[in-house]
Amino acid sequence: MTPTAARDHEPSPRDRLIVALDVPGVEQARAMTARIGEAACFYKIGMELAYGGGFDLVRALVDEGKKVFLDLKLHDIPNTVEKAARQVSRLGAVYLTVHAYPQTMKAALAGVAGTDTQILGVTVMTSMTDADLAEAGYAQGVADTVARRADQARAVGVAGLILSPHELAAMRARVGRSLRLITPGVRPAGAALGDQKRVATPGGAIRDGADALVVGRPVTEADDPAQAARAIVAEIAAAQSGR
Repeated sequence: MTPTAARDHEPSPRDRLIVALDVPGVEQARAMTARIGEAACFYKIGMELAYGGGFDLVRALVDEGKKVFLDLKLHDIPNTVEKAARQVSRLGAVYLTVHAYPQTMKAALAGVAGTDTQILGVTVMTSMTDADLAEAGYAQGVADTVARRADQARAVGVAGLILSPHELAAMRARVGRSLRLITPGVRPAGAALGDQKRVATPGGAIRDGADALVVGRPVTEADDPAQAARAIVAEIAAAQSGR
């Protein structure tokens, strides 16, 4: 495939921005999606919102033509993960996250078999460093742990990985186009880092090989969320055209 043909098959810059609705309830989420309007079309619903009525919101957003990434980070015995993933698949979400342990990924894949929901494996949380992993009892640091999870995810056959911007370039070189790489921890230049430790700008993440970016507070806490989303989409477009 020529470079031009490859670009023609890439998602649009707007499809690459996933806005994280990290709010406590559906009312706040609906108000935020209304403020963002057509500036974004893809939303992440995490645990806080999911457990605050967000499962019905998934259905509502899907019915409105939006795409939803349900970020539940499932991890349990295989039977439980498989049944939970099957239940989630009925909501119509594009993506469901699980922790990237082989047993967990295999069970989740079995649960969503025959549906349009795709599984993403969470490698190492973007709030964690080598020191945090050592404190938790891991023998390897972040880079080696992410690489191991990437190899396992590719072997299992999930759709993609969640990883920080710092591991993007190395993992894109490692897995090629066999996995979608989606990164949180994206902050426009000058934005507060919050609790994220391994971050990058939107343009930097796209140039390093990200398929999509998860952005929360820089959009949802902006004075004008729609304009903040448009600015990120513009930065994605510039980076996408140059890579």
